[in-house]
Amino acid sequence: MSTEQRENLEAVLRQSAFPNDIDISEQRRLLRELTSAQPLPAGVTVTAAALGAVPTAEITIDGIGSRHVVLYFHGGVYVLGGASQAAGLASQVGRQAGAKVISVDYRLAPEHPYPAAVDDALAAYEALLDNGTAPSDIVFAGESAGGGLAVATLVNARDHGLPLPAAAFAMSPYADLTLAGATMQTKREVDVLMSPENLQSRIPDYTAGQDPALGLISPIFADLSGLPPLIIQAGSHEVLLDDAVRLARQAAIADVEVTLDITPGVPHVFQTFYPILDEGAAALGRAGQFLSAHLASAERVTA
Repeated sequence: MSTEQRENLEAVLRQSAFPNDIDISEQRRLLRELTSAQPLPAGVTVTAAALGAVPTAEITIDGIGSRHVVLYFHGGVYVLGGASQAAGLASQVGRQAGAKVISVDYRLAPEHPYPAAVDDALAAYEALLDNGTAPSDIVFAGESAGGGLAVATLVNARDHGLPLPAAAFAMSPYADLTLAGATMQTKREVDVLMSPENLQSRIPDYTAGQDPALGLISPIFADLSGLPPLIIQAGSHEVLLDDAVRLARQAAIADVEVTLDITPGVPHVFQTFYPILDEGAAALGRAGQFLSAHLASAERVTA
């Protein structure tokens, strides 16, 4: 990261950090303003669609075929964000993986607490299979809460007897809503986007009295056996770093093929900043190689 890149990134992060004392509706409004001000990458088209009863955003990239699909789960601590708001980052995942993207517009808390997001994610995947897309042609991806939701959906799909996708990619996964990770404290001074306090303030909205240690809420506590290959990325300057590390460890213990990819000196979901941050573009390139390799190997197996 050059000095210029660091200065540009710090300016963006200061703009992106919302005050902790504003309500959810105002945070949602600010996020809509922030994302709508960012133009889509060249050659990217976003279309409103649905998988079964679940609304989605279909994201197509010029020159990328439609056989392979990234089923994408946006972040926002389960209370913010939307399928189309994630299109910039999601499209880059698709471009690198050589796949179109379907971003899931799962219901948000507090209006729709757990298990609404989990139910919507599973229903979207099941509808994608029912529509005729082979599981070997699908990968999951998600950032922050969406990274946790992607892994939870793998667990949920396995437990429902569904065939699993070829691989999954989790960026800075929010995988432990008990906030037990050591980096909640050790990285709080260098994380300008998130803090234990602002995470804690939103947890009751989503859990609504349920145990935050449930495996489908916090997949770090789930049985991960039988899951497809995972690539988990995080930056060293985030309070959720330990979520990524422990999730990868749990996957490895469960005999899951897992790649843990930590980039030093970068923030939460640093891949978002790929246009101005070399490390973000490089990380997406590594993830894309991982996903496309597993899509290709699945093709050979099923051919």
